[in-house]
Amino acid sequence: MTLHSSNPRFLLLLLVSSLALAAVAASAAVGVGARPMRGAELLIDGTRKTLDEKWTYWQGPGFASSLPIKWKIVNDPVDEGTAVMTDDPVAAGGKYGTADIVTKNAYRDFRLHIEFLIMKPGGNSGVYLQNRYEIQVLDGDKTPHGMGAVINETPSPYELYNGVGKWNAYDIVFRAARFKDGKRVEKARVTMYFNGKKAHTNQDISQVWGGPKSGIDGGNDGGKGITDTPGGLKLQCEGHDVRYRNTWIKPLDLKKADTDFKK
Repeated sequence: MTLHSSNPRFLLLLLVSSLALAAVAASAAVGVGARPMRGAELLIDGTRKTLDEKWTYWQGPGFASSLPIKWKIVNDPVDEGTAVMTDDPVAAGGKYGTADIVTKNAYRDFRLHIEFLIMKPGGNSGVYLQNRYEIQVLDGDKTPHGMGAVINETPSPYELYNGVGKWNAYDIVFRAARFKDGKRVEKARVTMYFNGKKAHTNQDISQVWGGPKSGIDGGNDGGKGITDTPGGLKLQCEGHDVRYRNTWIKPLDLKKADTDFKK
């Protein structure tokens, strides 16, 4: 039987195929060592060249450093190769917002893979989606402000953390907030795997926490004044030895408010 656009079976097959392709677009292997999916942009590969090409400082209200980026390229303490270390003297003593780096490209919806290693107990950094919403990187903190939490909005999935001196991985599908006539009508939403295990599923994100030093819109209405502006991926520097490697991102276009994805 010839299939054409008016055939119900054809339309059903087309719908199923489209949904399957959408799922594939957001999925890939997860966990430490996951390779970039097709079409992904490599953001951190342990080289100075990529660091300088893809990143810059976020010049927020607390910015106190200067280009070129002072973060260091250091040896990977576990495997062969190199990593990027969150080391800038102006952030010594936990002075956040002074030397955070952000991608030069801005994003709306995306699939992200990022790996981090904390060298000493209490090590602190943070992964900011759209330079707004923090996924915490903080050894020893099991509170909603702690490791792996969508900061102040979810419990910490601390049991999934590999610990000091070991590599960890966040795999994320993020959907940006949606607006109509300048007003937010759908909150940002995220699903995250932590070291290969699901930690958050379709978690709404209400606001930017931490004030204007935290990122875009942090100073708008106490962090509640979210705007319809894409933002870069930001990594926080707080004067601790936290290292990043194997980081890649793939832009998506998620029509529905669903970020859930399979391994």
